[in-house]
Amino acid sequence: MSQETVSMTDSSADSNSAQAANNVTLKICHRVKPSARSEYEAWLRKIIQAASQYPGHQGVHILRPTDGHHDFEIALRFASSEEAARWLESEERQALVRDILPAFRQEEEIEINSGIDYWFNTSGAAPTKQPVRWKQWVVTTGVIWPLTMIVPFLWAPVLETFPLLSTWGVRHGFIAATIVGLVVYVVMPRVVRLVAPWMFR
Repeated sequence: MSQETVSMTDSSADSNSAQAANNVTLKICHRVKPSARSEYEAWLRKIIQAASQYPGHQGVHILRPTDGHHDFEIALRFASSEEAARWLESEERQALVRDILPAFRQEEEIEINSGIDYWFNTSGAAPTKQPVRWKQWVVTTGVIWPLTMIVPFLWAPVLETFPLLSTWGVRHGFIAATIVGLVVYVVMPRVVRLVAPWMFR
């Protein structure tokens, strides 16, 4: 599957930490008719743009199907459950969904996950099943710990070249944003798939 990410990242380390703990992810699955793929792609760009205008919107991650498949997964992140609900229940979204309904093979599926729970949802687990908190803590710590050592090292040449970026607070924002981005979009999904048999046991 091909992936696309559009992310709005805060420049404050404290803000990034709060977002990771408190944000809400809407996981939306669309099963599209093969004949309506082009129409759906155009509609998807339109609804993503509409969602980005709503308060609390923090980014979107699109998982496109491989050749021969037609199921799209969209993950929309909001700063709070209230802001996520405002978008979900908005007349604008409902009107857009009504427009594309004929292109669906079945009704859209929506899951709402808060905080880091979204990282620990796998396609092989029951939708309501979540690993115990201590296992989430172990895996999350195991992922973030090495990144807190590697990311500052990788940023060091850039920060030395541009002293303004080394200002206290600014450099922390760049480092925090990089770590959060790697955890959410690159590292955690792969790690969870690897340790899923243990986590969901």
